[in-house]
Amino acid sequence: MTDHLIAIGALVLVFAVATFTSVHMGALALVAAFAVGSSVAGESADDVFGGFPGDLFVVLVGVTFLFAVAKNNGTIEWLVHAATKAVGGRIALIPWVMFLITAALTAVGAVVPAAVGVIAPIGMSLCARYRIRPLLMGLLVANGGCAGGFSPASVYGSITNGVVERNHLPSGPGLLFAMTFLFSVALSVVAYFMFGGRQLLGRRAQDTETAADATAAARSADPAGPAGPGGASPGPVGAAAPGTAPAGGTATATVALAKSVVAPGLDVSRSLTLLGLLGMVAGALFLEWNVGLMALTVVVVLTLVDPDAAQGAVDRCAWSTVLLVCGVVTFVGVMERMGTIEWLGDSVATIDSPLLGALLICVVGAVVSAFASTTGILGALIPLAVPFLMDGQVSAIGLIIALAISSSVVDSSPLSTSGALVTANAPEEQRPQVFSALMRWGMSMALVAPLATWALFVIPGQV
Repeated sequence: MTDHLIAIGALVLVFAVATFTSVHMGALALVAAFAVGSSVAGESADDVFGGFPGDLFVVLVGVTFLFAVAKNNGTIEWLVHAATKAVGGRIALIPWVMFLITAALTAVGAVVPAAVGVIAPIGMSLCARYRIRPLLMGLLVANGGCAGGFSPASVYGSITNGVVERNHLPSGPGLLFAMTFLFSVALSVVAYFMFGGRQLLGRRAQDTETAADATAAARSADPAGPAGPGGASPGPVGAAAPGTAPAGGTATATVALAKSVVAPGLDVSRSLTLLGLLGMVAGALFLEWNVGLMALTVVVVLTLVDPDAAQGAVDRCAWSTVLLVCGVVTFVGVMERMGTIEWLGDSVATIDSPLLGALLICVVGAVVSAFASTTGILGALIPLAVPFLMDGQVSAIGLIIALAISSSVVDSSPLSTSGALVTANAPEEQRPQVFSALMRWGMSMALVAPLATWALFVIPGQV
């Protein structure tokens, strides 16, 4: 018990020190993993490094590397216009398109990190062009992964339903999927209006592009610059008089020029990039290939075809985020091997009140999942709830739904894979703000989601 308390205290200390000092949290977590692992758990350095998330490292580096190349060769620019064209230029709908695409990918079998890894960079590129807050876009992409994550064909859904069946508990795969989807939609609506969605209503993509390019277009048409009183240019014959709105022909020419500037076509490099992205989706869906390794494969091919597109791309990989996430996950791995996570679950299982025990299990699932693998948490905590569920005093389906939602909606934390991918692909100058905001949102979800799902799904099912 003392060892477990030391490990938990060390984790709290890591976050406290990193919050109030300039020490990098990832580096501090690696030091804590070495200190606790060697002095408390009796592990060697090789044992500690054995918990380093190499797969997560490759995913983060591979995906951000690929989209850095895609940005260099103009593929992101092409995708931006394709997405806005799909919604008729309505900027308010763009985050919801990203939500639905991510949900569809996870619902048909893509692992959540793979789907978020493909969609998050595209969504963040749309933010840069249409002045959408990266936090808003990132939360809808991460929530989209959760929305489709518990379909009967999905990874989360398969794990959860499999554990339920092996423990001979009542199951409801369709109800689990419906409730997790609706909860994610409701949560996304809240995030949408909290983080700038209201300001997007009524805005059109054409207006944003024209405003950004109007000055350049005017200068191109009149290199001599403004003339006449008040700086007004007399303009060509037939133009509107100074102080009045331009005639339709001038406005049309400006919009046409703007579109010609910002709407790139498909060349060999961009076509290969799109094929690579589609291949990543297909590989994740049907072959269960690692999305990070696939991304690096596409990068190598693109670099051979277009070496200029790879210039500077390595420098734009989110190395700080990679160190942070991998450091914390390595330390949590030490805690798992020590049995601290299992000890927490066993401690909850000894509580006499089934309702209180169910709430605490949801809280443990949410808090741990915010820093570690949601997949592992689902497989570990549902069996710990079996004693409560076998008594029949708590609805088995209700608690499973509550635990599933509580353990998945915190994936928006920047220390979880989805949140880390969102942070890594945010504009570099806004990355610290996005990280801090996602940290606050993720930690609040670790408290709000268990309470809300407990009240919605567990209490009504109490016998």
